[in-house]
Amino acid sequence: MIAKEQTGQALAEILAAYKKDRGNLIPLLQEVQANLGYLPREAMQTIADFLEIPQVEVWGVATFYNQFRLVPLGEHHIVVCMGTACHLTGGKLILEALERELDIKAGETTPDGNFSLERVACIGCCMLAPVTVIGEKIYPRMTPFKAEEAIIPYKRGYDEEPEH
Repeated sequence: MIAKEQTGQALAEILAAYKKDRGNLIPLLQEVQANLGYLPREAMQTIADFLEIPQVEVWGVATFYNQFRLVPLGEHHIVVCMGTACHLTGGKLILEALERELDIKAGETTPDGNFSLERVACIGCCMLAPVTVIGEKIYPRMTPFKAEEAIIPYKRGYDEEPEH
């Protein structure tokens, strides 16, 4: 995670490139997230102050759009496809198995920051359904058991490094 001083400096540099126009809210949120990995509360307050709009308006936009994250991603980000093909072939069961195994819900990060879990509308690998992605690696034709097995090499303290 980025230190507060670095966050403040990154925000200042980002804001310097924008005019104080409420129409810049979404582009600002996108750029801050691209730089910081998520939208910290302090960053949203700074954006609200810069645009001279209520913080609740920034919060409303950040929570309305699916693209924005309010918590940092884990070291190993897991994405479960819930598109039609994946949903019909067991995507929900895979998501539930990972939620149980990691003890978090979709959209959350484990307390140790090792894993984050996300459900998405479509990954674009329908022929391989159901699909899960861990980092950059695609895991095709998943089952709940295979999903639990797939995260073992990514757990801290495991002897072997995961293949990327």
